[in-house]
Amino acid sequence: MQLSLTIDGKKYVVDVDVVEGEEARMPASFPEPTSTIQSRPVIPSPPHPPAAPPVADGLADDKVCRSPIAGVVQRVNVQVGQKLQVDDLLVVLEAMKMETNITAHTAGTVKKIMTSSGEAVKSGQALIEYE
Repeated sequence: MQLSLTIDGKKYVVDVDVVEGEEARMPASFPEPTSTIQSRPVIPSPPHPPAAPPVADGLADDKVCRSPIAGVVQRVNVQVGQKLQVDDLLVVLEAMKMETNITAHTAGTVKKIMTSSGEAVKSGQALIEYE
């Protein structure tokens, strides 16, 4: 059986095999094999909006630990004046019933803690400031 299709103004003839045991007729919802199907161009969906920029707090990124996700602070594991090494645990956040450990990305001393347990934080929000 042959079908004739027109796509973007270009005509195509397609051979279709009918599997044995199946009825050789087309369902009522299909056009007759000799009909022409016109296509329309696909309109792509608009791109996703960009992620919100970090909070403009004037702090240098190399001297602050920011929240990588929005969530609720479960624990703050440091104190002001505490010496830090790379990968020391600073804060534990909960988001979508999962805990995320936030660790130090640089060595230094805790200058200021800008969050507390139970506080909701936004992605990019400053949590800990270093010296």
